[in-house]
Parts: sequence; C-alpha cells; structure tokens
Amino acid sequence: MVRLTSSTRQRILEQNEGFTKKTYYDERNSREERIYTISSGALRIRAVGKTSWADSRYDDEWIASDEETHRFLYKYKWEMNLDGIE
Repeated sequence: MVRLTSSTRQRILEQNEGFTKKTYYDERNSREERIYTISSGALRIRAVGKTSWADSRYDDEWIASDEETHRFLYKYKWEMNLDGIE
C-alpha cells in the first residue's frame, strides 16, 4: 500500500499523463457528469450538469485542490499505473 504523500501524488500524476475517468451522479432533481483528466502533472475536473430549474445547466472546469487530488487518487489508484512507486 502506497502512502499518498504530496511527492507520491505528484509522481503518480506525472506517470499517468492522459488518464481519464468519468463519473455520473443522478438524483430526482439533479444530474451531473464529472470528467477527471490528468494533464501537465495536475488533475483537472470538469463538471457538466443540470437541475430541475429551466436555466440551471452548468459546465465548470477547474484544477483539483490537493485534497480533491488525494481523494481521487485514493479511490481510483487500482486503475492507474503505479509501477516503481513505493
């Protein structure tokens, strides 16, 4: 089990350049798709969705914070290339 220190997280991001993961959230009055992409050594998040209000569509994009990156890597590390990372 690899400890996800800040230096380890950065190595994982650099080693998995181009990795993409989509997640979906669907509830009665809300729907959201999140696209996570590793690019230039950073995790980028794009959230596209809508709610039940007529004008409530959104399409936001941001670079993940350290906490968001840590949670993402912890949850999806089994899908990534961790060769040589101890």
